[in-house]
Amino acid sequence: MSLVGPLHDISVYQTRRERIATWMRTEGGGIALIPTGCARMRNADASYPFRFDSQFYYLTGFTEPDAWLIILAPKGQSTESWLLCQPKNPESETWDGKRWGPDAAKEAFGFEGAASVDELDGWMSEKLCGHSRLFAPLHRSSMPDLVSQMQRWVNTARQKSRGIKKVPTHWIDLTPTISHHRLVKDAHELAVMRESARIAAIGHCAAMRAAKPGLTERALEAELMAVFLREGAQAAAYETIVATGVNACTLHHAAGASRIGEHDLVLIDAGCELNGYASDITRTFPASGRFTPEQAALYDIVLAAQDAATAHTAPGLSFNAGHDAAVKVLTQGLIDEGIIQSSLDAAIEQSLYRPYYMHRTGHWLGLDVHDAGPYRLTEVDTDEPDWRALEPGMVLTIEPGLYITPGSGAPERFWNIGIRIEDDAVVTETGCALITRGVPVARKEIEALVQSGR
Repeated sequence: MSLVGPLHDISVYQTRRERIATWMRTEGGGIALIPTGCARMRNADASYPFRFDSQFYYLTGFTEPDAWLIILAPKGQSTESWLLCQPKNPESETWDGKRWGPDAAKEAFGFEGAASVDELDGWMSEKLCGHSRLFAPLHRSSMPDLVSQMQRWVNTARQKSRGIKKVPTHWIDLTPTISHHRLVKDAHELAVMRESARIAAIGHCAAMRAAKPGLTERALEAELMAVFLREGAQAAAYETIVATGVNACTLHHAAGASRIGEHDLVLIDAGCELNGYASDITRTFPASGRFTPEQAALYDIVLAAQDAATAHTAPGLSFNAGHDAAVKVLTQGLIDEGIIQSSLDAAIEQSLYRPYYMHRTGHWLGLDVHDAGPYRLTEVDTDEPDWRALEPGMVLTIEPGLYITPGSGAPERFWNIGIRIEDDAVVTETGCALITRGVPVARKEIEALVQSGR
């Protein structure tokens, strides 16, 4: 690990913390605790690569493990934000890299105070005194024992206060409020996401040029990762999906030892993480450099479905409008190809498309691949969900697909074809912008790109 300073002007993070504090005061004021993750052991003395908690990072810009953000927002008083982080330790830093330490981090990241995380138990028990409300990300935290830790601190604070000072009796979940703010990206976030999309697109193009029959799925994954890292991304945004032939009909098939067949379609679902923000692209292409007639027919249906969903991704339209538009096109295409025997309305009403299209057409994208934020205004299941309306600055994926497995009822000539096309869309004032179209989607352009590597 090496020192990583704030990746934007620290006022970006300070403003976000103040927004949370303002909301806390509307709820009666109190103290908020937001942890980041800890380093996790992989085996023996090797650890997994550390990745900070998204909510913590959104409010701090701080990337080291074993740290806590504390926001003090008593009603009627000014906000005070504290960072508790690892102290300086020359011996540990010799092995694992430099740390900020509390004093330097306080200045670099714009906190009112900072302390060593080694003092966490005593510090927390003291700070809890005088507050009746405790705010924490109870439902989206990377720390599985967060609730039990907080209960221990509250109990200790109660003993210390001896009834003279109040201690938290009301616990309020921060998750919905932080998620709400994360839904609409600011200019800093959008700039990073566009760059992440650019890098991911270069990786996909490189993998498509490198693909040829006989290569393994992992070999294509290596092509992607080489580009991601060379272009400045820190990691893959999620486990890369490289699926050849029938493997493409498994939605989350991880790249493995399967070898690409001469007439296979290859589906690659991969994105990179840049400064915390994810890109997410899927392309499907023929290993031979030429789509077969059956592959071409289904590919064109999926691409038309994506076009329809894109046309229904705009401010004021519901999050689900794109999905409904894609389902209509996919279902009509399945009927036209003789895979479904039904009228369009009946096929949609009876979900006859579901054996061939079993996922939704998109999801939020940001610090998490499936980013924070509700898709509906209410969480109650109803026959007519109250879908959230899209707003400028929201980012989501648009990813229809078709997956034809043996025994699914489709004619045999379509068996073992899995196709998905996915792009990242930024909602604009008038519609949406697909920021991942550095990778072609038109059949002829894809064929030309694959053939250019031969």
